[in-house]
Amino acid sequence: MKHVRQLRHGRSVADAVLGVGIALAGTLAMAPAATAVTPDTATLSFDCGSYGSGTATLTATQDGTAATISVSTSAITSPIDLGANSVSSKLTLTKNGSGTTEFSGSSNPAIPAGSAVSTGPLTGTVAAGDSLEATSLQVKVLGITATCNATSPQSPGPFVF
Repeated sequence: MKHVRQLRHGRSVADAVLGVGIALAGTLAMAPAATAVTPDTATLSFDCGSYGSGTATLTATQDGTAATISVSTSAITSPIDLGANSVSSKLTLTKNGSGTTEFSGSSNPAIPAGSAVSTGPLTGTVAAGDSLEATSLQVKVLGITATCNATSPQSPGPFVF
């Protein structure tokens, strides 16, 4: 017959280890979740002047004070095939209803001729509680800059970090 080593108060080593494991699992379950932006996706309309107009979908993510926003818009279509990482973009957003902040980057997937332009992730910095809503988008392709101005508010609302 096997002997189980007994600790004080009649508990075995296995019981003690199990108890510690349960306590750790409970602590991890109660740990605060990673910060998240809400909503994580929003849409709005842009007017890009002679380059066109249309809707855009913005997708936001957050990791602490670092945030990214990716943009896919039918407001601008590519006249030719564009390689990956060939589009430079700057998204301007109102910050907390008064100031502005910018997210920028030069990252994009390959875009076939005639397709909608997608850009991002565009990077920026946020603080807890920041409320951001897009107001304009500048897209630079092949040395040509298209400026698009928002013609509608973001729906379902501004990003809150």
